Amino acid sequence: MGHPFPIREIARQAGLSEATVDRVLNGRGGVRESTAREVHRAIADLDRQRTQVRLVGRTFMVDIVMQSPERFSTAVRAALEAELPSLHPAVVRSRFHFRETGPAEELVAVLDRIARRGSQGVLLKAPDVPEVTAAVGRLAAAGIPVVTLVTDLPVSARIGHVGSDNRAAGATAAYLMGQWLGDRPGNVLTSLSSGFFRNEEEREMGFRSTMRARRPGRTLVEIAEGQGLDATQYDLVRAALARDPEIRAVYSIGGGNIATLRAFEDAGRECAVFIAHDLDHDNTRLLREHRLSAVLHHDLRHDLREACHMVMRAHGALPPAGPTLPSAIQVVTPYNMPAPAVAG
Repeated sequence: MGHPFPIREIARQAGLSEATVDRVLNGRGGVRESTAREVHRAIADLDRQRTQVRLVGRTFMVDIVMQSPERFSTAVRAALEAELPSLHPAVVRSRFHFRETGPAEELVAVLDRIARRGSQGVLLKAPDVPEVTAAVGRLAAAGIPVVTLVTDLPVSARIGHVGSDNRAAGATAAYLMGQWLGDRPGNVLTSLSSGFFRNEEEREMGFRSTMRARRPGRTLVEIAEGQGLDATQYDLVRAALARDPEIRAVYSIGGGNIATLRAFEDAGRECAVFIAHDLDHDNTRLLREHRLSAVLHHDLRHDLREACHMVMRAHGALPPAGPTLPSAIQVVTPYNMPAPAVAG
């Protein structure tokens, strides 16, 4: 196994002779298996301690840049701040750049300011458009690692992505929708905040393909570009309900769920099944009130911890690691809600 430690240091850590350590490392035989394990354990201990030494006193200034409704950006801020103690002995300081909507040029301007000013890393939730991809390239050229959060920019120069498997999440929503609606008639409203967020597009594709396979006769009615904001979402849902008297259920991919429910109520319509994403403060309350059927939840704290670790690895403060796996998808109902903590 590759390592940077001299034989003398390994021997001291393991409490063995240098000759024994040399035989183990060079595969010369004549050493008990338990002794070989001690040598490898000593190397692992040295590596772990070296990592801690590298982190002591290190401060990482990280910029979190997000286009997202306030309820979700608040959840991200709370999740990161809850994780900061777990990152010790390193110190992570954060600057937040949140916007609910606006042209891509404004988001690009924020990223370019960070590139000029400097940062140890950027955690980014942004639409997948060429202007943003180019700005990520400029950050990378300035030596600033970018990790995408929740929604990916796969052709950009980002160093990694954290989040759930969005196609699987959409397929899960379709499975639940099919089970709960059963053979009852009715169309399903699918609601995206924007067609430019890759995570929402992937959720919609997973939902649509699974519904087509399992319930081919069910009609899906799509609305988009409400930005997850209540005012625009309400108008879009009211218009959809006016056009289609058969809408009976909702798969909310992009949020704005309070407005969606209000639109149903004002139209005098029942929403038989309502599946949403993210346990933000709105959805937590709606779920407790039994106004949502289920929320597809993933652990934001886990995502932000992994994102910070990626930034540290990019600066050589942590050893390399394997690929980051998608966050687990949890189906949360009013009867299995997690204890009050960070929403995600």
